[in-house]
This record gives sequence, C-alpha cells and structure tokens, in this order.
Amino acid sequence: MDLHSSIHLTHSDIRLRLEESEGRLSPYAAKSQKTRGRERHEEPCPMRTEFQRDRDRIIHTKSFRRLMHKTQVFIAPAGDHYRTRLTHTLEVSQIARSITRALNLNEDLTEAISLGHDLGHTPFGHMGEDVLNEVHPEGFRHNEQSLRVVDLLENDGRGLNLTWEVRDGILNHSKNWTDILDENIGVAATLEGQICKIADAVAYINHDIDDAIRAGMIRQSDLPLDVIRLLGGTNRERINSLVVDIVSFALKSEEEGRETPIVGMSPAVHETANKLRQFLWERVYCVARGEAEQAREVVRTLYRYFVANADKLPAEYRLVHGGIERSVVDYISGMTDRYALEIFREVCSAP
Repeated sequence: MDLHSSIHLTHSDIRLRLEESEGRLSPYAAKSQKTRGRERHEEPCPMRTEFQRDRDRIIHTKSFRRLMHKTQVFIAPAGDHYRTRLTHTLEVSQIARSITRALNLNEDLTEAISLGHDLGHTPFGHMGEDVLNEVHPEGFRHNEQSLRVVDLLENDGRGLNLTWEVRDGILNHSKNWTDILDENIGVAATLEGQICKIADAVAYINHDIDDAIRAGMIRQSDLPLDVIRLLGGTNRERINSLVVDIVSFALKSEEEGRETPIVGMSPAVHETANKLRQFLWERVYCVARGEAEQAREVVRTLYRYFVANADKLPAEYRLVHGGIERSVVDYISGMTDRYALEIFREVCSAP
C-alpha cells in the first residue's frame, strides 16, 4: 500500500468514527448517515460528516462574510458594540448548540442551520425586507431568500448543494410578530431545525434590549417588572432562564411519552417572552423603523432603477433565472448597508 492510499484510508476512518459517534445521540436526533441527501450526488468527504461539510460550506460563502456589514436593528450605529447580522448569527448558533447539546441531539446540524439561516437577509434589517416585500410582485421573505442563496446564488450560480435537513431548517426558521412559538409560517422537520427557530428568537429579544439600552432608547428599569422577576434583570440571566426552560420543557414532554420531544416553552415563560417581544415592538422596533425612512427610500430607489436599467446589473445577476425583477431582488438583498448606500449615491448622481 502506498502512502497516498494509507492517508486516504486513515481519513476515511475519521469520518466513519464521527458517524459512529452519532449512534450515541438521542434516538430523536438527525443522523448524518441517514440524511435525505443532496440534490446532486457527491462522494462522501473522507474526514467530515455530511452536516459538518454543510457548515463549512456556509462559513466560506461571500454571503456569510457580508453579514458583518448588514444591520440587525440600528442603521449605521455610532459605535462598535452594536449587533450586526453576523454577530446575531453567531449568538443564535451558540444558544442553539447549548440547547441541542443538553438534549443530546446533533450539534453539527444545528450549527449548519444556524449559520445559514440569515444569509438572504436584506441590508437595513427588517426595514429592507419590508420594502422588497412591498415593491416586488412576488413578495419577499428573507428565509426563502436564504434558501435561494444556498441553492442557486452562491458558488457562481451552482449553489452549495446542501443536505435536505439543513435546507429545511433554513427555510422554516421564521416566525411572525405576535407569537414567539408561532408555527403558521413553517415547522422544521428535525428537532435541530426547530431549536434554531426558537434560538433565533431567544437571541434577538435579548440582544435587541442590550442594543436599545446602549442607544439610549430605553433603560433597564423600563423593562416590565414581571419579565424581570421571571427571567432576570440582565441579558445573561434572561438567556439562561429561557434556555433552561426550553430544555426542561422538551425533557418533560419526552417523559410524558410524546412521540417526539416538543421544542417550546412552559406556559408562563412563553407568555413572558411574548410580552418582552411586544415591549420591544412598541418601544424599539417601531421607533427605529419610524426614523429610518432614508433606508427605505434607498431600497425603493435601487429597485426601481435596476428594473428600468437591467443592463446595469452585474453580469452574474443578469444570468440568474427568474426574470429581471427577481434578479434585481437577488442583487439588492445581497448588498451590505454601506454598499447599498454607495450604489444609491451613484444612481442619484447619474446623468
């Protein structure tokens, strides 16, 4: 046996060992060996499981790197410590992995979904999403765009060819603005995907409070007293309280003989989390949206301009299937805040 063959065999043993270790996970965990597969067949990686491979592909995308310069809530904040889409994504991943580990589920799948869930988000946070939803005839939802990014837009139009489980989790992570546990928009088929959805909410309702206090929009003492009593007065305490409750609720549902554990919250914590989100909506989100008409005008102007001047689109977007308006949406939704402002200035100064 030559050296190359020996190394290849050793590397293959690594993947097999990792797949074998998944046998010690909960019977409810998604196993990489039992994935529903990829749209295009690929030979297995010698050293990584299928879900690890997906995680790595997502991290190395241009879309992932651009999250660093996409707004979470505050537009171009004057400070280095406000969250961006990238820091939000990392916080979601950390919270989701903590819950997954406690329930003995598949951390690799959880991490891949978490890191990919916001790849399709617009510049200027949900304000940019709202505008594209208004102006594009087919509407716009960032979870669907995230799936489009990994399926089509990345890798020079070939997509990432991710596993079905990761794609399902990315598509079904969104919620509505009334209930933190809403299931009307979609429910992931795996528990790992459901965990990412709830971790997304845990992350943003806590870090948005932190950022709003830093911005001077609210004070710590403004938080509802019943929220503080149940969840705690600090960001760390609230996250810990929510994570512990989610894990306890899932374990209790399993003990009660449910077919699968339920990813949710106890009634009291569920009600309190919704109250906290309602507080944020009234005191932070509505105010932030009301002060960001410029951001909305940027997105509207760019959309109208490129629909009318399709020849000005970068070549890679003109080649994407779906029509001019779809291509314009792909281009704008992939922009960072500062790039959108730069192109807006160019468009407005054009003769």
